[in-house]
Amino acid sequence: MSTKNDVNVSLISKELNNAINQQIGSEFQAKLQYLNIAAYFDTEDLPQLATFFYQQADDENMHAMKFLHYLVDASGAIEIPAVQKPEATFESAETAVNLALQNEMRVTGQINALMDLAIEEKDHIAQDFLRWFVTEQLEEVSTMKTLLNITRRAGDNLLWVEDYLSRNPLGLAAEQQVGTAVP
Repeated sequence: MSTKNDVNVSLISKELNNAINQQIGSEFQAKLQYLNIAAYFDTEDLPQLATFFYQQADDENMHAMKFLHYLVDASGAIEIPAVQKPEATFESAETAVNLALQNEMRVTGQINALMDLAIEEKDHIAQDFLRWFVTEQLEEVSTMKTLLNITRRAGDNLLWVEDYLSRNPLGLAAEQQVGTAVP
């Protein structure tokens, strides 16, 4: 319900607003993909891998919600698109983890394109908001690359991957090191 006292102030361009809506859809699609990967590992009785990917799904949901709340705060329009059906069957653990890495590489490109648009539009608020996602994607790609390497080294014995994940929770070390590097 609108009244004559409502203030109509938007802090985001229509083009960037539309691009962020698309990103919300991509984040939800990634969530669904990670849920399918987690369920694959869960049905294979690999609890560490399952837990890792269930957490990844939660992270993707959180990313989507950050974008949604940004649009709300910037007085943008929320129009979440339909998402593509995720892969549900995997030939191997390596195939599943490789799909996750490829997904993170795709999302990195999308985040970079959003940042490019914010820079082009000289939208400093959006640039500040997007910096967190740029840093997050470095950690996400690095984590998936490490997991893929560990999975490949383990070959058919995925218990090695389970053992590795139980001793070295991926993502935590990188999160703890963000901003602590000395130039």
